[in-house]
Amino acid sequence: MSVQDLREMLRERAEGPAPATPDRHELIRRRVRRTWRRRGLASAAATVAAGAVVLSLLLPGGAVTRHEPATSADAVAPARELPERFTADDGTAYRRLATATVRTEGTRKASVTIPVTGRPLDVAARCDGSFGATAPRISVAGGASGASPSFSPCLKGMELVPLLVPAGAGPVTVTFDTTTRGGGCTRQEKGAPCVTPKPVKAVWSLAVYEWTPPARPVDPEPLKAFPGRLASWELAGATQDRIWPQDRTDTVTVRGDGGKIGIEALCTGDLARRMWFTYRVEGGDEMTATCGQWKSGPYPMAMTELAVPKGKRVTVTVRAGIWGQDTNRPVRWAMAVYRKRT
Repeated sequence: MSVQDLREMLRERAEGPAPATPDRHELIRRRVRRTWRRRGLASAAATVAAGAVVLSLLLPGGAVTRHEPATSADAVAPARELPERFTADDGTAYRRLATATVRTEGTRKASVTIPVTGRPLDVAARCDGSFGATAPRISVAGGASGASPSFSPCLKGMELVPLLVPAGAGPVTVTFDTTTRGGGCTRQEKGAPCVTPKPVKAVWSLAVYEWTPPARPVDPEPLKAFPGRLASWELAGATQDRIWPQDRTDTVTVRGDGGKIGIEALCTGDLARRMWFTYRVEGGDEMTATCGQWKSGPYPMAMTELAVPKGKRVTVTVRAGIWGQDTNRPVRWAMAVYRKRT
């Protein structure tokens, strides 16, 4: 996400009325996170450039990691070791295969070579730096698509995304890259010169894991009810709770009073962040979005808006999917349709 993207989102929030809540900053971060994930739907993993720093690892055996010497620009924070093993909330056992470190200045590329055993693979990341820093792109040698969705722009905590590798592959090389593409510029105010922003400094600690799913499907926790009102929108209809992978489609019929509707989705389960949805109104174009997670605090609103005929009842069809493997790791999901308050 570019600095301009972040500024536009913060400006949008600043122009609205101030909420009576101490969680305003967290709400903005959630909104940015949801927008960042949506934009990841339209972008493929970047192709590996020649001259990448190669950190070769082969297991079993002790993993050896090598990094380029840090320059003065690298010294944002020390790289943090990610755990060798851990167990997810749903009982999934993770084992680390390889580690790497990249920065937004200095060492921006690193590669690791990992064995492929047939078990599912994930990439974990921790970011030390400033909010909005460029997240590393992930690519796999051999033409396979990289991890989706992309990492958030330097939020707190460890994130996991699925890693896709060619079917039947042996050891594969995975490359992480924080190099900024496009060379865009921003203006501080109208009429001001367009200036290329400096990279936001950050250090990304990365690890590739393989995981063993639970022996039996784990029931996701219940969903919270959708709010009756969100800003200038009111709830018009919603699906019942559904369980992925058994439930993959559903519909909601509403009246398009204002010529526009808004759609929200919520999910629970350890793989909730990996769910994606496409929405279609009676044969119109499909729009794709991700799914929110809401346990406490302000609702993480990131509405998908669709134009509809005024005063006509329309049926919204939702189709669900997921990135990566999901054996015995179901996700509970639901969709809600909102209309403008009159």
